[in-house]
Amino acid sequence: MTQEHLDQLSRDLLSQPYAELTDVQKRVIDLILHEEPSDEPDEDDDNTFWTRLADRVAAIGGSWAFIGGFGAALFLWMGLNLVLTPFKHAFDPYPFIFLNLMLSTLAAIQAPVIMMSQNRQAKKDRLTAEHDYAVNLRAELEIMRVIDKLDALRSDELMVLCREHAARLGELQTEVARLRAERPAL
Repeated sequence: MTQEHLDQLSRDLLSQPYAELTDVQKRVIDLILHEEPSDEPDEDDDNTFWTRLADRVAAIGGSWAFIGGFGAALFLWMGLNLVLTPFKHAFDPYPFIFLNLMLSTLAAIQAPVIMMSQNRQAKKDRLTAEHDYAVNLRAELEIMRVIDKLDALRSDELMVLCREHAARLGELQTEVARLRAERPAL
């Protein structure tokens, strides 16, 4: 297909030359011109062990099961140390300094991992939204093309009907004139 075809199609459908369209609009025009199906959004190429781990940590760390289990572990830790303190066997006596250190370390590691996962999800969401926009735009443009074709067919049909009616009207006028000529004058 030539640039002229692309330019004409984009002017017909979007009222802009092809060169002035956005990348998504150009992709939609190309798909319409080549009559190809819309492509699925690209899967993330960065699907390594670490990114899958980040997604898994975010999924587990952001669940009520994790909050409940972690809360139970904290109460168990504190309860066990409070019970063992009078016997001088507490491994982290009150004010639970080691527990605070572990919680701070966990928060320092977990927060960036969850943010990495959220950033990846946001990127996936943007790609999905762009794909949805392209599909919706293409559907709208294809509907416009179908409507234009239907309008053209209706116009052609109306022209044929008008010609047929004009021919019939001419025949009727001829018949009326013949009948008048044959009828005796009163």
